[in-house]
Amino acid sequence: MNKKIDRGQATREHLVAVATGLFTEHGYDGTSIEAVLRAADVSRGALYHHFPGKDALFAAVLDTVYDRVGAEGARAVAGMDDPVTALRAACLAWIRSTRDPVVRQVMLIDAPAVLGWQRWRELDEVRTLGRIKAALRRDGRIPAARVDLFAHVLLAGMNEIAFLVARADDHESAVAEAEAAAGDLLDRLLGP
Repeated sequence: MNKKIDRGQATREHLVAVATGLFTEHGYDGTSIEAVLRAADVSRGALYHHFPGKDALFAAVLDTVYDRVGAEGARAVAGMDDPVTALRAACLAWIRSTRDPVVRQVMLIDAPAVLGWQRWRELDEVRTLGRIKAALRRDGRIPAARVDLFAHVLLAGMNEIAFLVARADDHESAVAEAEAAAGDLLDRLLGP
């Protein structure tokens, strides 16, 4: 029984990996289920066993991309005790992650369109907003009554910067400018 479970998990991971590549290269709209089946070399039944449709497959891809970006953010703040220093490092890690074509296409271009703006924001808030609030509360520079508002402002600001990078023609230059802008925003919001 364990071998069957392991094979099923391996098939699911393979489908997500193949779909990640296709969604990154062709976008959500340019990727068909048939293309995923061909590239993954699996049967339609195997795909539908794991994912009821293209939207569910995309959601699984997005989840893995969120996990990867979260892990990068965690590495960026590892060992930092000061909440503002950690918050700055996490924000800059997010901006730097936009160099990755997978992050740009899946998280910043396709996800808001595929999931809808409201659902995308909810997912982003679940994964990110609580950490921002915790850092701001722990730091104490912002009055407790305004932590929620400032956290939303900071999350929105960093995401808007990331959206601009995602749509830029020259990503490397855009990331460099975005890092500088994010640093300025953080300085103005939290102090240098």
